[in-house]
Amino acid sequence: MSDLAGQWALVTGAGRRVGRSIALALAQRGADILVHCNRSEDSARAVADEVRVLGRDAEVLRAELGDAEAVRGLAVAALARAGTVGILVNNASNYLRVAFDALDADVWERSLDVNLKAPYLLSVALGREMRQRGRGCIVNVVDWAAERPYRNYLPYCVSKAGLVCLTKALARELAPQVRVNAVAPGPVLPPADMSSDELAAVVRATPLERIGRPEDVAAGVVFLVADAPFSTGTVLHVDGGRAIA
Repeated sequence: MSDLAGQWALVTGAGRRVGRSIALALAQRGADILVHCNRSEDSARAVADEVRVLGRDAEVLRAELGDAEAVRGLAVAALARAGTVGILVNNASNYLRVAFDALDADVWERSLDVNLKAPYLLSVALGREMRQRGRGCIVNVVDWAAERPYRNYLPYCVSKAGLVCLTKALARELAPQVRVNAVAPGPVLPPADMSSDELAAVVRATPLERIGRPEDVAAGVVFLVADAPFSTGTVLHVDGGRAIA
């Protein structure tokens, strides 16, 4: 299928894990891909090569999303390379585990800067260009924990809840030219330090009784970009039913 042909998509954190799957899924539908990374440059270049094998164009763009000026520079670089960016997927985030008694300003700022401020800055910069051009789509990758917070991840959960609100606010601000939606994954690619007992407990608590795959999240993103033309301001749960368990 090539229904996204002629459109450039910027996917943040596209060098590995879920971001890689999103980039490749969009390329399979015809999009050219701006592969953003920070430290995973070798992996990002490998993803770009995979995109080119699919017959699409690709470019690697590196930026530290915790640095506001670098984020603004990323938007400028994306437009300079692509001319126009028709699709923005704010996927990159950090996932900082900190016990309540150990919370400090640093972990708060690092969580909010990467997980909320960076998507805001990119969405404003590229969303204005999309609106002026009369067409565009933004998808934010949030988390079901925005509604049911985890313990020991307070700044992370707050940042994702803020991203849900940002999604809905941008959907109103940028309509009707630009659609803005979110995908809320549940248990996908558990942390490497999760014990087998913890993993088993997560599976038991998930109605579909399995851990999600990056491809599951990517399918949700592609749906909102390519197959949901009358949807904006919505949050699509890709969580195996965790939000209703």
